[in-house]
Amino acid sequence: MNGQLTGGGQPLRLGTRRSALAMAQSGMVAREVERVTGRPVELVEITTYGDTSREALAQIGGTGVFVSALRDALLEGRIDLAVHSLKDLPTAAPEGLLLAAVPEREDSRDALVARDGLSLTELVEKLAGAGHTARIGTGSPRRMAQLNAWARELGTAIQTVAIRGNVDTRIGYVTTGELDAVVLATAGLNRLGRPAVITEHLAPELMLPAPGQGALAIECVSPELAAVLRELDHTPTRAAVAAERALLARLEAGCSAPVAALATWQGTELRLEGVVGTVDGATLLKMTANGPLAQDETAERQAVALGHALAERLLEAGAANLMGERAR
Repeated sequence: MNGQLTGGGQPLRLGTRRSALAMAQSGMVAREVERVTGRPVELVEITTYGDTSREALAQIGGTGVFVSALRDALLEGRIDLAVHSLKDLPTAAPEGLLLAAVPEREDSRDALVARDGLSLTELVEKLAGAGHTARIGTGSPRRMAQLNAWARELGTAIQTVAIRGNVDTRIGYVTTGELDAVVLATAGLNRLGRPAVITEHLAPELMLPAPGQGALAIECVSPELAAVLRELDHTPTRAAVAAERALLARLEAGCSAPVAALATWQGTELRLEGVVGTVDGATLLKMTANGPLAQDETAERQAVALGHALAERLLEAGAANLMGERAR
């Protein structure tokens, strides 16, 4: 290992968003970076456009709005590495940046936080019995599409409400009674030490997560630092999210497109599920692909091929017509 990178010396500067969740995630990574490099790590708080804008994510660009300021800081040398929620990372990496490590994934599922400790079915049935429609908050077109498709399938009605804000703000919509429930990522609630607020983990059959959900990404510029940080990489996770992100990239999905993907290992085989639909839930395309993968240096390349293949099948089935404007 390069002596300038490991053991003693100046602290490594780790760039992070200022939110409580980002700070918690970055703190976890910082401890691991200190372990593998032997150097202290200091957190450098950076405000992104996604943090300051109050517009809906689909309107301001969705993917990438929480990332660009961190990437600029890396390229300008103001920080040595950055931690991102992988689902926020655009599929095209800018020149000069290295995806040094993808640590082992947290729980990828979405979670319901509902009034009175109710599950989704209990909530909808209870309110319907009282002549009301359940109001469920989320900022994600992907979640809206799948919630609305679930309600249509059951022949019941719900209202999905677009919301913004940090985790506490979103939970507050439920505790104050403004909304009947919100949907959040389980991984974020776990990392914040808030799993007790979850009233139901939504099964992937009902709610497939965003590509990369539950995983983190560590980026840097220095090849030498990347080589050291590679010790934090988890090969099965890296391959799984590579398949999910390859599907998203081949679909050329715009920021407002309801696209979901989840890759899971079944022995030596990777199973990739993909969903593309309309926000109102009227149409939902679901497809699955399976492929045997060797968990070695070829795993990521094979996973990308699997993601591309499933995306092609979805496009042949009409996915492009469901996604609105596609990214170019």
